Order: sequence, then C-alpha cells, then structure tokens
Amino acid sequence: MFDVVLLWVIALSVLTVVLESVEDVQRQFGRALMLAEWTFTLIFTVEYLLRLWVVRRRWKYAASFFGAVDLLSILPSWLELVVPDAHYFLAVRILRLVRMFRILKMAEYVQESSVLLAALQGSRRKIMVFFVFMLSLVCVEGTAMYVLEHGANSGFVNIPQSIYWAIVTITTVGYGDVSPVTVAGKIMASIVMLTGFTIIAVPTGIVASELSRGSKTADGRRTCRECGFHEHPPSAIYCHQCSQPLP
Repeated sequence: MFDVVLLWVIALSVLTVVLESVEDVQRQFGRALMLAEWTFTLIFTVEYLLRLWVVRRRWKYAASFFGAVDLLSILPSWLELVVPDAHYFLAVRILRLVRMFRILKMAEYVQESSVLLAALQGSRRKIMVFFVFMLSLVCVEGTAMYVLEHGANSGFVNIPQSIYWAIVTITTVGYGDVSPVTVAGKIMASIVMLTGFTIIAVPTGIVASELSRGSKTADGRRTCRECGFHEHPPSAIYCHQCSQPLP
C-alpha cells in the first residue's frame, strides 16, 4: 500500500513541476505550487533517509539505479537554494515510476524490456559505424555547400553552420532557417535530401533485425554471439555453425 501511494505521489510531484513552468498557471497558483513542491520534496527526502536506514547494504542501495534516481529526485529542490531554476530538474522523478513494474507484479513487461535492451546492445557496434559514416558524410556535404553558397548571402557563413544545415536536411527535419539560393547549391541540396531519404531507415532496420533475433532467443532458442546463428535448442552448448561456445 505504501508503494502504491508513493507512485501517486511521484506522479503528482512531476505534474506540479510541469504546471509550474506554465506562465499563466504560475501567476495564479505559484504559491500553492511552491508549497506542494516543497511538501513532496520533504516526503521524498524522509523516504530516502528511511530507505538508507533500513537497508542492510546502504552503499549498494545508494549506488544502484533506484538509489541514484531517489537521490536525484530530491537534490534539485535543495540545489535551488543556491542555483536558480534548478528545481525544474525535478522532472527526473518520473523515472521513479519504473517501480510500478515490480510493485504491480508486471513481470512480463520487464521481460519484454530486456529483449529490447538486448537488441539495442547487440546493434550498438553497427549503429556506431553508421553514426561515424553519417558524421563523415555531413561534414563533406556541409563543406561542399559552404564552397557553393558562402558568397551568396544565403546563411552558409561558415563550415560549422553548413554542417548544421546538412544534418538538419539529411535527417529530413528541415527547419528552413538556412537554405541555398544558387543553382549549384540547390542541386547539391537535392542530392543531400535524396541521400537522407534513402538512408534514414538504416538504424531502424538494424535494431529491428536484432529485435527479431532477440525474440527468437526469448522463445527458448539460443543465439551465437560470434556468427549470429539462432536456431540452437536450449540444450546446445556449442554453436552448430561456427563451433563457438554459446552464452
């Protein structure tokens, strides 16, 4: 019951921080919101100190994920006494709602999240290679746009600004604050746009592939870390394809 009530208090405290950032709400209910915010802070401070008091290994709890989140959920309010507007970082309290998966016996969701985390971890090298490639590509394209446009009063005043334009364009965000005006610049921009259109789905495909592999692993089959073969039965010790030991 205490944990369930705590979840509601956490949600209300995050809502208080969000509402306090709205100017009209702040003007009308600023005093009440400040009182509520400090009330929540005192509650969470006492709760954090009590947790440190009752746990057997205090440093292990303090260094754990939930311990760090519990501490970060109260620090901004006390830091505001020294640093103005630091209390807006109290929105980190929403991470404490992760406790609901344990409190409300939602173990199946935790298992699904482990599959997602494993997929992200398994694709990190491919994503890193893709990121380095994209970084190199936008540097080249931004430099080319600077050479083509820097004398045309189009906003390409330096290479960093041009690289920023290339990133905005190749990701299909398109703020429009910088745009080419010369014919050569427009041709180059078209190439950048088509390049972004063709490669924007690459990270999604990488993660989706790892998710598919992780789902098969979660069904009881084991995946080899060396070659990626995932048709092993649960009793397999070595990979049927490359003979490496299975995890």
